[in-house]
Parts: sequence; structure tokens; C-alpha cells
Amino acid sequence: MQIVLILSLVAAAIGSGLVAGIFFAFSTFIMTAFSRIPAEQGIAAMNSINVTIVRSPFMGLFVPTAILCLVIAVLALIDWRGGASALMLAGAALYVFASFLSTIVFNVPMNDALEKVSGNGAEAVALWSTYVRDWTWWNHVRTMASLLASVAFVRALMMV
Repeated sequence: MQIVLILSLVAAAIGSGLVAGIFFAFSTFIMTAFSRIPAEQGIAAMNSINVTIVRSPFMGLFVPTAILCLVIAVLALIDWRGGASALMLAGAALYVFASFLSTIVFNVPMNDALEKVSGNGAEAVALWSTYVRDWTWWNHVRTMASLLASVAFVRALMMV
């Protein structure tokens, strides 16, 4: 059981850390760059990313890491190890709720709404402005949650 726990924590730390890095790129320069180009181009670029990402290796990282976090939460509860288990639960909760589920609840619906608009009319410009602000805010949440989850998993590894 110990080796399963250690391998799970290592994989979750790496997975959530990589996801944090991807989200960090969007938070720190991609969305800023998109906001500086005309709305029509920004919308087209973001829509292209949204289509591409669901068929990319990212999904093979993002979803399995969430599943692994659920496994880690179960392992923490089955064999309580004090502070290590608390960190395992914290990391799992941060990733599953604030990174994975917030994507489904907040970012994906915004992506779906963006997909339905094109052009550079007033509606598109208004939507794009709101989208960049709100999507980026939720992306900051996902970035921090994924990063903190990775830190929690690394710290738990140091304690088990």
C-alpha cells in the first residue's frame, strides 16, 4: 500500500504542477496578448485553442490527475496519517474542486458562449471584453489551486 501511495502522490504532484504551469501561462501572458488584438482575432484564437485543447495531451493530464486526486483522498481516509493525510485531502480538494470542477462550472460555459459569437460587431466586442476579464479571473483560481495542490502533495510525500 505504501508504494501505491507514494507513486500516487508523485504522479499527482507532477500532474497538478504541470496543469498549474499551463494555467499560469494563460493567466500571465496568453490572455493579456489576446486582449491586445482586435476582438474578432482574439475570439478566433481562443475558439481555436478551445477546440484544440480537448483533443490534446492536456486532457490526458487534466482528467486523470483529477481521478488520481480522488484515489488519494480515499487513501488518506482509509489509512489516516495525521498531517500527511490532511495535506493529501487538501491537495485533492484543491485540485478537484477549485481546478477541475471550476473549469467545468465556470470556464467551459464561457468557452461555449464564445464559440457562438463571431465577427467584430458590438455584441462580439462586449462579450470578448467580459470573457477576457471573467475567464482570466477563474483561470487565476485554477492556477493557484493546481499549484497549491502540487505543493500539498509534495509536502505529504515528505511526511509519509
